[in-house]
Amino acid sequence: MKQPVHEVGAFIRQQRERSAISLRHLAERTGVSNPYLSQIERGVRKPSAEILKAIARGLSISAETLYERAGLLDRRTEPDVEAAVRADDRLTERQKQALTEIYRSFVGWEASA
Repeated sequence: MKQPVHEVGAFIRQQRERSAISLRHLAERTGVSNPYLSQIERGVRKPSAEILKAIARGLSISAETLYERAGLLDRRTEPDVEAAVRADDRLTERQKQALTEIYRSFVGWEASA
């Protein structure tokens, strides 16, 4: 299992690259220094909850997601969205599976096998 500090850094980098935001631009958006952000992404530094909140705002993602990745919150075993999809009788099993896969790809959820 990855250590949370490395996992959160890799996740931040992944989200930043998906959004096509440079490290420098993210630093400007968050008010966090460029070198410090670089250290967080490489897993060298463990960011505080306040820094994670600023990074989440800069990336337009949920702070809760970053808190979970950093080990500050327990990771939910199943998002409510997935429970709602599974409970919807109007959908076929294949549709439920497809929607769940799409949802997980958008939020960066990595299901535990």
